[in-house]
Amino acid sequence: MSSPARTQPSSSSISSQFFSSSNHAEVGEPPHRADTFNVVICGEAGSGKSSLVNLIAGENVAATSSDAGGCTAGTHAYDISTIRNETFKVKLVDTAGLDEGPRGTVPDKEARRILRKLLRTRTEQGDIHLVMYCVRGERVVRTLRRNYELIRSQIKKKKVPIVLVVTCLESYKPEMEEWWTVNERTISNLGMTFAGHACITTETMTSMHMERRTQSYDAVCKLIKQYYLSNKTGIHTELSRGTIHNVPRTERNIVVFGETGAGKSSLINLMAGKNVADTCCGVEACTTRWKEYFIKFGGEPFKVFDTVGLDEPQLGIPQYFDAVENAHSLIRDLEREGGIDLLLFCMPAGRLKAMHQCNYRLFRYFLCDKKVPIVLAITNLEREQNMESWWTRNQQAFRKKKIRVDGHACITTIEHYKPTSQTDSRHEIWDIIKNVTADGQKRTRKGGNDLFVSLMPLAGNGNLRVRKDVVSRLTKRCHMSPEVATELAGRIKKVVVEGAT
Repeated sequence: MSSPARTQPSSSSISSQFFSSSNHAEVGEPPHRADTFNVVICGEAGSGKSSLVNLIAGENVAATSSDAGGCTAGTHAYDISTIRNETFKVKLVDTAGLDEGPRGTVPDKEARRILRKLLRTRTEQGDIHLVMYCVRGERVVRTLRRNYELIRSQIKKKKVPIVLVVTCLESYKPEMEEWWTVNERTISNLGMTFAGHACITTETMTSMHMERRTQSYDAVCKLIKQYYLSNKTGIHTELSRGTIHNVPRTERNIVVFGETGAGKSSLINLMAGKNVADTCCGVEACTTRWKEYFIKFGGEPFKVFDTVGLDEPQLGIPQYFDAVENAHSLIRDLEREGGIDLLLFCMPAGRLKAMHQCNYRLFRYFLCDKKVPIVLAITNLEREQNMESWWTRNQQAFRKKKIRVDGHACITTIEHYKPTSQTDSRHEIWDIIKNVTADGQKRTRKGGNDLFVSLMPLAGNGNLRVRKDVVSRLTKRCHMSPEVATELAGRIKKVVVEGAT
């Protein structure tokens, strides 16, 4: 059976000339247009990038095909002047598909080289305003990370936003947006952060497809318009989280960590003065991935991040490795977005265990490289006549375990045990937070993953010496067993360098 004919692009829509390189076309260097919003569309072959261009353009300007191989043999740019009946200049840059075999339209190695060069060069010139990462809805989410890391590694210095466009959802039930609801947690756990998303179809075969295509057009155009306005006004918008904030950020970022059942979520509710975080009294953890809460105290804004509980590090227990990988992705995201102002170590009153020491060292020395201040919140002290006396009796034990903090708060989070005690506890925790994060004392962790970059250079994949160095730091700094350290180092290394290979 013959393949469907490919639609031909309108030559008047193509905005740049091309030159040949290694038999594959690369985009030329059109004159810089300060009034044009430039969008780069990339993803694996067959993910619907060219169809996405046609959806946005409202006509078939890019060649498409249902063949097994990719149909885009190079990099092509298209000028669009009207988005949802509004006139503003947008340039869509369609790129060759990734992940094709050696006999594909553009072999994967060459496609990755071309994309890497395009993103790096145009980002340095300030000529990319938005990246659309296009993926097929039926793809396994875990496999998307490799290409995500390639894209992010080339644009992170300029903080160009990446949005996810999920295609081929014409038959997804009940609604296309449900794909994001189902997969959001996995995407976050894998360390992928998107500034927005659109779940779409480009099909037009039936009336249902036409209705969903209209929804898709609106969703994609909304993303473009939102970031077009952000670029014009300087307001950075994060659609996937539903928040808008100016750059530089005005709120302070606080990361709460500790063992399962330590009362982290209850501590956040205490800080907020109301129930914003889910809590539970069962044996199962109530926080299964990091969560973000916006809290104001004394008129000052704070972002508080609740992390997954960290229990005994044991080989073969996937929950521990998942929790650390989840925390690592959060730390990395916050570093890219402006920094971390405080680590808040939450632990219940009781015996000081090796697990507490390991968790402390993991965050302070390994994840944050000693560059973020840390304070200790001791919970479950409602039965103490004088809660502060607990610290007086036990501070020597913390010194012996070499758990050094920049401040502490002895508190209760039980709402109706002693109302005055909880009120005092709320002021106690905020007093220590504001004191430690004051401008004169703040040591905010900013920039990229310096520790991981130094330990895991991109050159020399599988370098045994580098791997041993990582394991050595985990065993010495965090007191992990060599087996646990080896497994954890491998998982984090894969996240950091996977996209650059």
